[in-house]
This record gives sequence, C-alpha cells and structure tokens, in this order.
Amino acid sequence: MKGYMYILECSDGSYYTGSTIDLERRLQEHQNGEGANHTKKRLPVSLVYCEEYERIDEAFHREKQIQGWSRKKKEALIASCEKSLKEAAQCINETHFQNYKGGFDSAQPPFKNGD
Repeated sequence: MKGYMYILECSDGSYYTGSTIDLERRLQEHQNGEGANHTKKRLPVSLVYCEEYERIDEAFHREKQIQGWSRKKKEALIASCEKSLKEAAQCINETHFQNYKGGFDSAQPPFKNGD
C-alpha cells in the first residue's frame, strides 16, 4: 500500500512532518482541526512538500528522519523541490534561449528571428 511523507507549514510559520496512506484525507483532517495537536493550534496549514513511497512503512521511516532535522535543513529540502518544479516548468522559447543551460537535440535547428 502506497504511503506519503509530507511537510505542512502552519499559520505561525512552523513545520509539521507526517505520513499517511491517504494524503488528501489527511490534509483535510489537519485543516478541520482533526489532525495532530501541533497543527490544530496553528490553523490554517498548507502543504509545502510531499514524497510518495511504495509502502507506508517507508514513508513513516522518512517522516521520522526528517522530524530530526533542523528547520534550515527542512527549508533546503522544500526549496529544492520548488526549484525543481520551477525548472521543469520553465519556458524554453526564443526569449529564454540565451538563459537556457541545457542542450537541444542536434537534429533541431537553432532559433532564428521570426520563427
């Protein structure tokens, strides 16, 4: 059964790390004040990071690992996820070509004005 490890940011800026087999249901529970004591005192919460695992015990193990991390280390993990998402969504067209650090297939012609 799949499992999810997640990090929530609470209204006071604190982080809560948890694991579940049903991420949507668990997030709704947190928002309704039915989650952990930490989150129900700090509503609303927002999901800032999530990892999916094949088994819930793997997600639980990861939760316990991250709970031992410093705030700075958690923020680096969250930021690396945001950076990866931004890079994956980045527009690669003529206006962004000069900033592109990746490569193009050699069969693809270079951009030309007016294309």
